[in-house]
Amino acid sequence: MRLASLLTLLSLAAPAAAGDFVLQFPLDCTLGEDCRIQQFVDRDPGKEATDFTCGTLSYDGHKGTDFALPYLSDMHAGVAVRAAADGVVRGTRNSMPDQYANGQNEAAIDGKECGNGVVLSHGSGWETQYCHMKRGSVRVESGQKVRAGDVLGEVGLSGQTQFPHLHLSVRKDGAVVDPFAPDSLDSCGGPASHTLWADPLPYQPGGLIGAGFSTAIPEFDAIQAGTADQAPLAADAPALVFWAYAYGSQAGDKLELSVTGPGGELVSHSEALERTQAQLFRAAGRRLRGGQWPAGTYTGTARLMRDGTEVDRFSRTMVIPPA
Repeated sequence: MRLASLLTLLSLAAPAAAGDFVLQFPLDCTLGEDCRIQQFVDRDPGKEATDFTCGTLSYDGHKGTDFALPYLSDMHAGVAVRAAADGVVRGTRNSMPDQYANGQNEAAIDGKECGNGVVLSHGSGWETQYCHMKRGSVRVESGQKVRAGDVLGEVGLSGQTQFPHLHLSVRKDGAVVDPFAPDSLDSCGGPASHTLWADPLPYQPGGLIGAGFSTAIPEFDAIQAGTADQAPLAADAPALVFWAYAYGSQAGDKLELSVTGPGGELVSHSEALERTQAQLFRAAGRRLRGGQWPAGTYTGTARLMRDGTEVDRFSRTMVIPPA
């Protein structure tokens, strides 16, 4: 099971009441399957960071909600960003390149950290801002009226970012509002009395983004790109490596990796994670010791454990054909 107490926090919170400002889900993806919430609004007024549950899925000064795609390949395939509410377009940007932020492009990003994006005005002081969109994908113009669900563009990697995602900011009279607990930014923990979401979204306190097989420990940039999985491996592959890509780990968590094949268990690995990380990967495997890997089905399973409880799991299966 997962951390049920945290996962049910939002099911206990009431959706926005009739007449309140209401948000629709802003992406063409299924939360928990082909996208995730990587980070929430920072609720800590000091130099530390905490999300609305008092968890660690935020960073100092973060002013929005980050809806992340698993891999760069998903971004290249195209995932639509949709207006979260009816409104009027107040501004757009559409020309910044999709690239990881680093020291070499810091000057070009300065003052344009949102990257390509859209700002919508919804009346009564409400605004939403959509950041890090794909260059050339923005399809609305200033002054244009939009309805909730209208396509604004696509998820990208522009501006100050290290992974493909949509950063959604919500503001009321210029002040940041956390749509998961909109009453105040001064506290955290416990179920919110209500949210701004028309359909309350589940809270996942970290988890597995994906997993795959390869013939060697992959480079992190290959995992991020979505090119690290080499399954199915050949019968004479020099090694069988299973890797898992995770997010939102906390110091003291454990990442467990196992592989079973036609002959039983091939890999059993458990590693304690020493620090809190936004993203990470771990890998384990076996070298081929003469002969070939037996033909058949191989299943790799990754489990993220916290205080003895399973936070998340991800399984990947491949079939090695006869030589």
